[in-house]
Amino acid sequence: MTQVHIVGSGPNGLACAAVLARAGLGVTVYEASSTIGGGTRSMDLSGKGLIHDMCSAVHPMAVGSPVFNELGLENHGLEWRYPEIDLAHPLDGGRAGVMVQDIGRTAANLGEDGNVWMGLFAGPARDFPALGRDINQPIIHFPSHPLKLARFGIPSLLPATTLARGFKSEVTQALFGGVAAHSFNRLSQAMSSAVGMALISAGHSNGWPVAKGGSQTIADALAAVITGSGGRIETGRLIRSVDELPSGEPVVFDLSPSGVVGLAGHRMPEGVRKAYQRYKYGPAAFKVDLAVEGGIPWTSEEARRAGTVHVIGSFEELVHAESEINFGRMPDRPFILVGQQYLADPSRSNGDVHPIWAYAHVPNGYSLDVTELILQQIERFAPGFRERIVSGTTMTPTEFPFYNANYVGGDIVAGANTPRQLIARPRLALDPYKVGDGMWICSSATPPGGGVHGMGGANAARSLLKAIERA
Repeated sequence: MTQVHIVGSGPNGLACAAVLARAGLGVTVYEASSTIGGGTRSMDLSGKGLIHDMCSAVHPMAVGSPVFNELGLENHGLEWRYPEIDLAHPLDGGRAGVMVQDIGRTAANLGEDGNVWMGLFAGPARDFPALGRDINQPIIHFPSHPLKLARFGIPSLLPATTLARGFKSEVTQALFGGVAAHSFNRLSQAMSSAVGMALISAGHSNGWPVAKGGSQTIADALAAVITGSGGRIETGRLIRSVDELPSGEPVVFDLSPSGVVGLAGHRMPEGVRKAYQRYKYGPAAFKVDLAVEGGIPWTSEEARRAGTVHVIGSFEELVHAESEINFGRMPDRPFILVGQQYLADPSRSNGDVHPIWAYAHVPNGYSLDVTELILQQIERFAPGFRERIVSGTTMTPTEFPFYNANYVGGDIVAGANTPRQLIARPRLALDPYKVGDGMWICSSATPPGGGVHGMGGANAARSLLKAIERA
């Protein structure tokens, strides 16, 4: 039996291990932390008996993930819970852009922009189960559904600022822009619409659910598949060099490109090593986890019922803030993502004290405390919010790598979403998962990029299986 060693237990590493174990290979996963999951860990940060997601929180790409569906994670304890409203984007004055899974209801609430919204997203949302097979692959591949991919892909090539001009209302522009900004990219840059197109289409197809009991349950379900198929997981095992692992047996790295070079640079082909050393990391997150009595008193009633709230104000403010962080400058009014997962999953709360998940987009490696700016932004749209805070903790961009070494400088999407790196991630290659002889990479630095979907891991596993078949 072929033995495979996987370094790192984020959702991609675990998905890779699960696919390989189910194919009959011997699999061992090594995790430096005492807890598996990488960006899908959850814990009680407040000491109040609340469940806080450490990084990933809302999962439109996970619920429709081809590999998660293939692995049958719902048979291993994973349950999805859906908020009444998926997303709200409040503006000053109490107005808000609102997105729900039903695209017809969403469009109806957008007034004169409803037809444009339908024109952009109705086809990709309807086709998303088939479309997902293509957009979860490297850019360079033979598409299974070329016409569906073109309908999705052509708008994705545009800057978000260009696509937003098709909407007449500032509410719709802000709603679209906030989703596009999940890329941490300059919204005036080519292809900055791509992440927005994917997340909105996925949301209208599958919703924006949370995992009951916290995102940790996604990792736990994957682990159950691995161990149930004969695989092993070793926690508290830090691998410092690929030479620590048995010689001649395949290795898969659920690591950033710089992490792969650190462990295996001496065994990598020179061209691959140099490409990994040139790999660029993007802006960072500054995270605040709060225990809040009674929840957030948003002025917008829709925001009070939304699982996710984008906090920035107008599209113009958003464009400015995302540009600033990409040039290494901290804006006075940063873009804030707020998660109210407890609305869909009350098990995360303790009585009337609820966990609030929030992070600001900041420059990579930013070292100053942004807590006050985050609170000011939320208070702007929810007067009286501060008085409800029971306790809070923070994680800065310089602290994120200690939580997860893949988050270089606090970059939680594992690489700048520049046009080049959207096309060639982590390098330009027909098989971007292959590192060198007997070595692969499967992290979010590989196609299809960031997010909890496991497809980087699944694609790397299939690359490895093909190599075994050819041997």
